[in-house]
Amino acid sequence: MARAIPTNPRKSASQKRSLATVEALLDATARVLTREGYDRASTNRIAATAGVSVGSLYQYFPNKEALVAALVERHNREMLELLRDALKEVASLDLAAAMRGLVRATVDAHLVDSALHRIFAEQVPRMGQLAKIEDLQRETFLLVRAYAEERRSEISVRDLDSATFICVTTVEALTHEFIINKPDALDGDRDRFIDEVTRLLVGYLQPGRA
Repeated sequence: MARAIPTNPRKSASQKRSLATVEALLDATARVLTREGYDRASTNRIAATAGVSVGSLYQYFPNKEALVAALVERHNREMLELLRDALKEVASLDLAAAMRGLVRATVDAHLVDSALHRIFAEQVPRMGQLAKIEDLQRETFLLVRAYAEERRSEISVRDLDSATFICVTTVEALTHEFIINKPDALDGDRDRFIDEVTRLLVGYLQPGRA
């Protein structure tokens, strides 16, 4: 049996300077991955891009896989923060407008660095990092489920757990396919996609009102 590749950091950064170094390394990892691809990325390239020695890199991360794992974790935190902001923005809107706002926020978040999303989609399963994605999905579910509870009177589906699971999974899966397969989509394509996914959600949550 092949030995598992360690993906945990060597140590956690706590001081301001250490935190800045780790952030620089993660930013460099993202740039190298999108510029050269996962297979050509190396700790030497990442350290050079970050402007630090490879020895400094190894103080915090044992290998490339650990850097990518940390980048995935940071990405997940950023996605959750974007979702929280979007939910605050649509809190006072009717359900159909709120769904459109959430779909738009999800698409825009994925478009920020679509090349990086494609790499994550390819490499996370290979690296054994699916648990990190599952954590993101779980927290996303809880946030949307809390929102659905507040709008229960507007939703025809009685089982809000099932409704939340279906909506979150549908938006995430369709958005990933859209971003991965249409990385150069025009604004018109993006808007049509948002319209169609919104109609799908509203038709499910409020039959006859889509």
